[in-house]
Amino acid sequence: MDMSLDFEFHTFGCKVNTYDTGLMQKRIGKESFNAKSETQSKVHLVNTCAVTAEATREAVRRIRKLKRDEPNSKVVVTGCSAQVDGKTLDSLAEADLIIANSHKGDLTKIINRFLLGESDQKVFRSNIFKKSELGVGGGLEDSHTRTFLKVQDGCNSFCSFCIIPYTRGKSRSLPVPELIQNVNKLYEEGVREIVITGIHLGDYQDDETPGGPYVLEDLVESFLGETKMPRFRISSLEPLELSDRLLDLYSDDRMCPHFHMSIQSAQDQVLRDMKRIYTAKDVEDRLNLIGSRLKNAFVGMDVIVGFPSETPEFFEETLNRLKASYWTKIHVFPYSERPGTRAAELMEDSVPIPIRKQRSSILRELSLERYNTSALNSVGTTKRCLILKNRNAKHSRAIARDYWTIQLDSHANFAGSEVNVEVTGYDQLARGTGQEGIHYGRLV
Repeated sequence: MDMSLDFEFHTFGCKVNTYDTGLMQKRIGKESFNAKSETQSKVHLVNTCAVTAEATREAVRRIRKLKRDEPNSKVVVTGCSAQVDGKTLDSLAEADLIIANSHKGDLTKIINRFLLGESDQKVFRSNIFKKSELGVGGGLEDSHTRTFLKVQDGCNSFCSFCIIPYTRGKSRSLPVPELIQNVNKLYEEGVREIVITGIHLGDYQDDETPGGPYVLEDLVESFLGETKMPRFRISSLEPLELSDRLLDLYSDDRMCPHFHMSIQSAQDQVLRDMKRIYTAKDVEDRLNLIGSRLKNAFVGMDVIVGFPSETPEFFEETLNRLKASYWTKIHVFPYSERPGTRAAELMEDSVPIPIRKQRSSILRELSLERYNTSALNSVGTTKRCLILKNRNAKHSRAIARDYWTIQLDSHANFAGSEVNVEVTGYDQLARGTGQEGIHYGRLV
C-alpha cells in the first residue's frame, strides 16, 4: 500500500551526529516508503548519543515519551547508544526498531522492510570495527546557509573515560578530491559556510589519493585553493593537533577565527590517567598561541571535572592554569561513569558527586565571567557576518566569523549573504539561566 509517511528526526549529541542526521534525511527523502497498515503514518527516527550514561538515559526518556504521545507511530533508534547500549535499548518496548551505527548504511532498506512487515527482526548490530563506510552528503542545518561536513569518522585513541571508539569504530577518512567535490556542490546549492568535522578530526589522513598521505592541513589548504566557499570553520581539536602550519592557514580570511579545543584537563597526572597524549603545558601553550596569533579569536573548550584521581590540588592546578590562559568559553562536564570504559573501574579513586558538582560550579562561574567580558568587548566593533535563514518575523540573525551570534535590529531578506554588522549592544549571560547572552547589531 503506497502511503505518505511523515518522518521526524530527533538528534542527540555531537556535530557528527547532526551531520549523520542530515545524511539520513537526504537518503530517506530520496526513497519511496510503503506501510502495511494505514495507522502507520508517522516514523520517529532517534539518533542517539552514548558519550555518557546520562546521554543514553535522556534518549530512553525521549523514546518513551514519543510512544506515549503517539502510540501508533513507529520509533526507530539509531546512533551511538544503539551500538553499545543493547542491554538498555533492545528490551525497550517503546523502541520498534534498533539500527546501530554498524548498519546505518542500510537504514532506509531496513526501515522499508520493517514497515512492509517483511522483517520482524528488531535489532541490527554488528562489529563496528569492521565498518569502513563514512557517508557523504549530510549535515545541512535548518538555516541552509551553513553545513557540517564530516571528513573523518571513528577513533583509535581509547581514552580511559571514552566509549566512542566502541560506538564509531576505527579511524577512517574520506579522500581529499571527493571532499573538494562535496564542498563545490554545497556551494552551488547555496551553502556559504562549512564546518569541517569528525569524531577525531586531528586524525584525518587520506591514504588513497596519489601523492599522499594527506593530513588535515593538506585538506584545509586544498579547500582554500580549489573551492569558492567563503567561510570555513574547524571543529574540535586536541592541543597538539593545532599545529603551527594549521594556524598559518588562518592568514586566509576565509578561515573563521573560532576554535573548539578538547583539553579535558590542565593537570599532568589527570591527563595521563585519561590516556591523553599531551601535557598541561601543551594545553597552556596552544591556548596562548591562539591568542597571540589571532586577535579576538573565539576559543571554546571541553573540560571534565571530578575525574577519578583528580585531587583537590589537581583541580586547583587546572583552575589556575586556565585562569592564566587565553580562551572564551568552557564547556564543563562533571565526570560521569560510563560503563564499558576503563575509568569506570576506578571506583576506589572516585570523586564524590557533590564535589564534582562543586568543581563544575567553580569552572562555570569562571567561564561566565570570561564569556561576558569577551562579549562586551565586541560592542562597538564591526564584524563580517553571515545572515542566517529568517526564523523571526521581526528580526534576522547573523553569525560572525568569530562565532558570536547577533540579532539584527531589522528583518533581512538575503539569507546566505555576508554583510558588515555593527555590534550595538549585549544582554549578558545571567547566572543560573543556562541561556546564551544576546548580541544586538545593525547593518552598516
